[in-house]
Amino acid sequence: MLPCQRALFDIPRDVCFMNAASWSPLPIAVQEAGRAAVGHKGQPWKLSSTFQSDQYERARKAAAALIGADPADVALIPSVGYGVSTAGKVMPIARGSRVLVLQDDHTSPVLEWMSRADAAGFTVETVKQPTDGDWTSAVLEAIELPGAAPLALVSISSVHWSDGGALDMPRIAAAAKARGAALLVDATHDVGIRRIDVKALDPDFLIFPTYKWVLGPYGRAFMYVAKRHQNGVPLEQTAPARKAVAAEDTIYFRDLAYAEGARRYDMGERDHFISMEMAAVGMEMMASWGNGPIQARLTMLTDRLADGLANTGVRVIDKVLRAPHVLSLQFPKGMAPDLPKKLAAENVYAAPRLGRLRISPHVYNDEQDVDRFVEVFRKVAL
Repeated sequence: MLPCQRALFDIPRDVCFMNAASWSPLPIAVQEAGRAAVGHKGQPWKLSSTFQSDQYERARKAAAALIGADPADVALIPSVGYGVSTAGKVMPIARGSRVLVLQDDHTSPVLEWMSRADAAGFTVETVKQPTDGDWTSAVLEAIELPGAAPLALVSISSVHWSDGGALDMPRIAAAAKARGAALLVDATHDVGIRRIDVKALDPDFLIFPTYKWVLGPYGRAFMYVAKRHQNGVPLEQTAPARKAVAAEDTIYFRDLAYAEGARRYDMGERDHFISMEMAAVGMEMMASWGNGPIQARLTMLTDRLADGLANTGVRVIDKVLRAPHVLSLQFPKGMAPDLPKKLAAENVYAAPRLGRLRISPHVYNDEQDVDRFVEVFRKVAL
């Protein structure tokens, strides 16, 4: 099990921050990388000719390492929504077919298809939130629904942001493939925690940002693109997406063919090396600790939370169905709207999400944080 990494963060001892699923604190090393990069931008004449390209290839490699991908299959993008819009442009949905999404999922893997459905002639079907928290069974049932229209795409998060339900993606991927459907995975709440191997899972697209679980900044995200989709037209038309469009050449538009691999889908202004370097440092830290040790630590913390909150009247998803790093409390009589504020007044932080209280510890949390959370919760909520 990974030891607590609190010393690597700027978190006072009296702060109990259990809200990584909203945004993680930046490790001190990531903050320092950002400050140094701002200094580089302040004196750009000191940059080497390869500085920017070195930075984005470093970030691409770091992102690929977290999901078992080849760097050439990873695109540099600014957000999950950008990645889903790219997938929507690259991957046509047949008329008369259907796209599966999760109820109250993140907007990114849902709204893109809703906005296209009428004009393209397909339907978007919502998998209802299961009362028992078993998202996997609910999705499999929807995939295999007898008599349903042909299934074109399953576009879902691998961990539901509101209740912490963890989906069994290998089972879902196999079922989707058996129906000839594509799979798009929003892995926002998964990458860096549960092990992901895109070579085994074989999604069509898998996308994640850096500002939550992989300890990075806003505005940086990464998209795995299966090789079968690497011949599409990018969302933006940029020089780096082409084989040879460069101001340094004597002929500017020398070769307009698209670049090989997922690099053709890189965002414009990908040379934002300030936040790109920050993202790389955070992802490299996560990779150095490994999924197993991180998951063991976070499972220990959420189990301790669940035990400590027993007999308080709240309900949680069964352990086998929830993610190891997210514990969402359900209140049978409804959550008091001022509960998060009462917790925050005691320097205890969690997030209200769709009538639940979502608790999301990370590697900087320890048993003292858990015990304090339970103590304060019992004080202000009961």
